[in-house]
Amino acid sequence: MARLPLLDDSDRPDLVPLATRIREQRGGRLLNLYRVLMHSPTVAEAWLTFFTAIRQRCELSARARELAILQVALLNDAQYEFEQHVPFARAAGVTDAQFEALGDWQASTEFPPEDRAVLAYSTAMTRHIRVPDDVFAAVRAHFPPAQVVELTATIGGYNLVSRFLEALQVDHE
Repeated sequence: MARLPLLDDSDRPDLVPLATRIREQRGGRLLNLYRVLMHSPTVAEAWLTFFTAIRQRCELSARARELAILQVALLNDAQYEFEQHVPFARAAGVTDAQFEALGDWQASTEFPPEDRAVLAYSTAMTRHIRVPDDVFAAVRAHFPPAQVVELTATIGGYNLVSRFLEALQVDHE
């Protein structure tokens, strides 16, 4: 059970414009994550803007983005985050075999070099913060500078998401 009440715009009429924007940008749904975030409309607005940019306006491929998000969620034991992104990852081409291999991707032959670079970078940023030169070089070999920035922001941002979800024990829908 979430550590804070889940808000809805029916609870607070002042939240109607924000909740409407969230629904518009998130497929008509007001996820529990946003129902907690709305306790601070300022943070919820900034969150929505940032993650809409990451998910909908970047050049980075959906596959790279979703693999990074899944890896962050897996490493942080953030089940809500992981489960929310499974459909997006499937739509981006992640296979059942790759889902099964994700926990031990280093030993797997299921991931091509670009995926392996994304997973290594996600792991390094999440576990150690500082990224070894060889891990960065592998990412740089597959992505132009703008996409390196987008991948880095995605990994950093979704580490925030998992920490927020887990600290406040936000429940699944």
